[in-house]
Amino acid sequence: MLRRWRLLWAVLAGSGAAVVLGGPLAVPIGLATAAVVGVSAARLEPRAEREGRAEVRRDLPHVATLLAAALRSGQAPPVAIELVCRALPGAAAARLSTSAARLRLGGDPAAVWARLAVDPELGPLGRALARAHRTGAPVVAAVEGLADELGDRARAEVEDRARAVGVRAAVPLGLCLLPAFLLLGIVPLAVSLAGSIVAGQ
Repeated sequence: MLRRWRLLWAVLAGSGAAVVLGGPLAVPIGLATAAVVGVSAARLEPRAEREGRAEVRRDLPHVATLLAAALRSGQAPPVAIELVCRALPGAAAARLSTSAARLRLGGDPAAVWARLAVDPELGPLGRALARAHRTGAPVVAAVEGLADELGDRARAEVEDRARAVGVRAAVPLGLCLLPAFLLLGIVPLAVSLAGSIVAGQ
């Protein structure tokens, strides 16, 4: 929404800044505000795109594992990719299916893998396939190595998130327990000490 109407938002923000400031600096500051708002709104990523990118990153280890299994069973790369796309539908499959279609139509594998290598999320898979094609190394070994690496990285990220949840949960728990500790532990002790001091005088 903000990205679609960025020109309108830029004009409104610039006009508002000019009206609020007034004086000789109103026009330059209004133009600067409009430019900043317009550029910022243009760089915003729509929610659907952001969620699609996150889904592809999340599915990439599974895609690599399934692709390695399909290649290990003797399938050619185009057929293996199509099997993966059917087994794991979603944003990653939608991007990979174009690579399989290009290979099916006789496209140069080096060009197809190079195009896949520049994909922001599927780039590691494209680079592994391109490297195997360029060096003549077994494709299965390259994809299996990538699957292991991505699986280890995904597990490490999950463990990091779990640790962060524990730390974030400890702060509110501590804030809840601190008043109780003060009221039940420190305050009675302070009152009894004060009472004994007064009694001793």
